[in-house]
Amino acid sequence: MSIATRTTAQALRRLSFTFASDGSHAACLAAAADGGWYVESWRLPASGPAEPTALVLPGNRSESLRSQLVSLPDGRVLLCRHDGDRHDLVALSAPSGGELHSTESLLSTLRMPGLRLLPLPGGVRPAQAPVAVALGTDTRPVTAVWLVAVDGSEPRPVAEIPGLHGGGVWLDRTGRLLALDRVSAGVVKSVVLDLDSGQVTPLLEIAEGSNDRLVLFDPDSRFAMVRSDAPGADRLGWGLLGGSEPLRFPECLHVPGMFLRPVALAPTTPDVPPPSPGAPATAPGPAASAAQAGGTVHGATTAQATAAADGLRVAVQIDHGAASALALWQPTGGRLDPLPVPPGRLGAVGHWSAAGLRMPYSAPDHPAALATLDVDTLLNLGPSGAPALTPVPLPLQLAPLAPASAPRPPHLAETSPETPFAGASESVAAAVRGAAPGLHAWSTPARVLHTSPPGFRLDSSAVPCEGGRWHPAQSLELAGPAGPIEAVVYGGDAWLSSPHLVVALHGGPADAWRLEFDPALQRMAAGGLTVVAPNQRGSIGYGLEHAMAIRGAWGGPDLEDVLHLLDGLSGQRTALGLEPPALFGVSYGAFLALLATAHAPADQVSRCAVVAPFLSGTRLLAEAAAPVRALTTRLGGGDPIADARGPRDVLQLAHQLTAPLLIVHGDRDEVVPVSQSRSLRHELLRIGRAEGTDFRYVEAAGAGHEVLAEEGGAVLHELLAGFLRTGRPT
Repeated sequence: MSIATRTTAQALRRLSFTFASDGSHAACLAAAADGGWYVESWRLPASGPAEPTALVLPGNRSESLRSQLVSLPDGRVLLCRHDGDRHDLVALSAPSGGELHSTESLLSTLRMPGLRLLPLPGGVRPAQAPVAVALGTDTRPVTAVWLVAVDGSEPRPVAEIPGLHGGGVWLDRTGRLLALDRVSAGVVKSVVLDLDSGQVTPLLEIAEGSNDRLVLFDPDSRFAMVRSDAPGADRLGWGLLGGSEPLRFPECLHVPGMFLRPVALAPTTPDVPPPSPGAPATAPGPAASAAQAGGTVHGATTAQATAAADGLRVAVQIDHGAASALALWQPTGGRLDPLPVPPGRLGAVGHWSAAGLRMPYSAPDHPAALATLDVDTLLNLGPSGAPALTPVPLPLQLAPLAPASAPRPPHLAETSPETPFAGASESVAAAVRGAAPGLHAWSTPARVLHTSPPGFRLDSSAVPCEGGRWHPAQSLELAGPAGPIEAVVYGGDAWLSSPHLVVALHGGPADAWRLEFDPALQRMAAGGLTVVAPNQRGSIGYGLEHAMAIRGAWGGPDLEDVLHLLDGLSGQRTALGLEPPALFGVSYGAFLALLATAHAPADQVSRCAVVAPFLSGTRLLAEAAAPVRALTTRLGGGDPIADARGPRDVLQLAHQLTAPLLIVHGDRDEVVPVSQSRSLRHELLRIGRAEGTDFRYVEAAGAGHEVLAEEGGAVLHELLAGFLRTGRPT
């Protein structure tokens, strides 16, 4: 794609959003249908729509998906490009003087295994002033800290502090005091780094052995939100740094099976003086209740704490399964008030100013873009302000949906009336599960709506080509062998009776399909394919038990879930005179799709297309790079499964792969070596399969692991959609 085309084409994919500290700009990585990745800088005016500008690189080069972005208040973007142990710090600015490409300035190069950037707070800074902090790690248990400017000067070393540190929350507006999450002996505690002195002091010490993180802080009121397991489970709490009261852990912020994430604090007027630097939080006495277990610091009284918290408002993103919801929480209100945003997926970051709350948003029929929310307008609509979510009629009585009388497994259990789920939290839970309050969410699909409520605006979401349309999807729960399995389903109300149906399996394995725009699934839907994308056991977003079900059992419970779905879907489609489902998978999902194709009866899989598959956990351990080997070992990918199905090794099962097969792999895959697919091809040829007739092998030159999201990916989308519809490997 030419520079001119890349600057004018609509972005279908956006990720890694970041906001300038003053909220005037944002930045993200973006890509058009077939254009490779580039940086976008967004101008966020006080009124009117957010406006993106493509910062296309000289020479029309593509940006790496691994690049980290920092949006600066003047519209420039600071990048950290990672290449092994090399990290290039680069500044990008918008085109000027009629140029089509951005201005690119290499600032410095740092060498170490890991590096990340945190923006400094405040607005536009003097030319030579630092704009970000760089945190680096090497083979030692030490974190090196630098201050980074964009004037071409070398990063200035600040300190080397013991331990590994994550997180990053500013405690002041000048960029002096930074709260970090220190990991030591498997325990996480928040500490404060003074960038002037280089000294580190404790901040949170709620209980011995507890994991305590600062997640949100307002320097003006000293209001803090923490995440800690000191109350007995991982929970959100709040308090005042500098106050004498213990941290509070409200029940309304503890929603079993869901992940609550504070996103942004509403702009406020300072009422309380700033905290003293480095004042540590200490644990309460042993008689403190779990609901009040928390740290205290010296200064404010209960009355002062209540006064400081009065009027504060926090936007909270609530994730469960494929969808996410948004709620408003006020410390003195004791409840979560759901905000009726359209079903879809929110971006987990945001900035709240007088212009509104801005957050990334995507839905299956809305490519990712920036949403602007008028929180008060949405709040006035109430939980029923969004268009009604009604059950989707199913084409068959035998559709594999959990019946209303079926028990729910623990990870999908309804909140009982006895749960202290204060205020409107029940409706928030229902909204996340895809139902209006009072409905059984697990029998009601979440449908992506084409209308938005007042107070919600989505800026610069790509529109389809003239005469085309984006295909919507819904969230259904299909019956599984161990309980309901949520699936994102394209194909409308009559999805089960579509002439062609594809079961799509996600990668990971610690990943999930989400109710968001996906170019590959969109292309399949546009080609007349129904797509059923299940989040089988091992998927994240459904609680620890669901995610950990395949720890040490790759191709165990998740394979049973997939085979169960294939059995149910193929049986019902056979009754209608339709062909059985096809299988599609990427990375871990490709491994799982090959296993399912080998183990399912021949009349239950019509064809199988896989992208970047590996052959077994053991074979991946033998050939992958060190980081992949470490992850595979940590997840138990190489552990054998002792059952009647035998080894989960695709190479040993190649003779059972009788359905038409398409294999796609990038020849520069840095995660799953291309040798895995080459070995499968050689084995298929050895046992007498004919390439071009029984199977097709495509090796994408120059492509990495994200081959479907890289330049040229649209060609592969076409290839996959055509194969999955016709079964012809040519």
